[in-house]
Amino acid sequence: MNDSDFFGLGPYHVLLAGCGLVIIAAYWLPRFVSGREPAASGLLILGGFAVFGFLPGMPEAFAPIDRPVLWEVASEFAVIVALFGTGLRIDRLADFKVWRPATGLLLIGMPLCLLAVTLLGVMAGLGLASAILLAAVLAPTDPVLAADVQVGPPLEGGEHPVRFALTSEAGLNDGLAFPFVYLAILLAAGNFDMAEWAGIYVFYKIIVGALAGAGAGWLLGRIMFALPRGSSLSETGSGVVAFAGVLFTYGACELVEGYGFIAVFAMGLVLRRCESEHEFHRKLHDFSESLEHAVTAILLVMLGGALPILWPHLDWQIAAVGLALIFVIRPVAGMLSLTGSALTLKQRGVVAFYGVRGLGSIYYLAYAATHAEFTRTETLWAVVAFTILASTIIHGFTAGSVVWAVTHDEDA
Repeated sequence: MNDSDFFGLGPYHVLLAGCGLVIIAAYWLPRFVSGREPAASGLLILGGFAVFGFLPGMPEAFAPIDRPVLWEVASEFAVIVALFGTGLRIDRLADFKVWRPATGLLLIGMPLCLLAVTLLGVMAGLGLASAILLAAVLAPTDPVLAADVQVGPPLEGGEHPVRFALTSEAGLNDGLAFPFVYLAILLAAGNFDMAEWAGIYVFYKIIVGALAGAGAGWLLGRIMFALPRGSSLSETGSGVVAFAGVLFTYGACELVEGYGFIAVFAMGLVLRRCESEHEFHRKLHDFSESLEHAVTAILLVMLGGALPILWPHLDWQIAAVGLALIFVIRPVAGMLSLTGSALTLKQRGVVAFYGVRGLGSIYYLAYAATHAEFTRTETLWAVVAFTILASTIIHGFTAGSVVWAVTHDEDA
């Protein structure tokens, strides 16, 4: 070995060391100023920017503009694991009253957000297909980064209506945003047909996703808890079965052209009903949550490292659309969609405001970028990254204390 190469800096090992350093710091440093579990997502992005942003060649290595497939696959994995865990968290299912806020957010709030962002995107200079794509990728709230506002693990109980609304919304709206991503793709490709879009991308894929997920959840429940009797998988204590179930369900659903995001959430819901008081549900949840946190942390650090490549493409007129979504569009649409619910005014305000944007947006944009040619794709990447950073800082640094306060306020 040449002595001059002994201390050579290998990019791969720099990446490993840097990711480890940022992740430790993001979870550790807030402990000096707060005794509560920190919301690390914003710090992970900023840490990635600080550590990798100015190292030669590093931002280019992470750039989603040039490597959309990498971001598509990695973010897809994080989202499907998170959606399964979200479904598994929900203890109560039969009471329609607790689902009323989420139903409003999905059927009223989300379409209003889509329409408003599309209009503002066109006014800011985007083409119609690109504006619809921007609206679609920013529409869903994120199941990955919203841990501070969701219900607790299985068997924990105490599912406050505010947390339940945000959890159930995040579990379903990722899949429900997909028809509008396809709408943008079809428009960009120049082969949009309303009947085909409504029949296949709205009805067929949603229904198949729900049915496939429910069937897989029932089947996996039988395998885990009932067969063979006296020696079921639930006695092994291995949470890796959850990971296997997620892979099977998502892959099988996509093979029959359903929405896999809806399937894995539905699987978690149905599986949770099998031997609902069994402690193994907690083990499944903890294993999937560990996977989710690990992959998410690495992706957020990489996103921060890619920011210097994205900033030159940031159009501040379009970036204002992202800020409008966080501060105006989502809160107003949320309040309108919650009208008539049993939530108090304060609770509606919290639910309406805390719609975290995150890795789901990255996945949808990467998916669209690999399936059609869009105008100003670089600008879309820059705006989505900016909106995620803003959301993780604004929502992430305040969600824990605000949601805790409203869910523990007996007068709320």
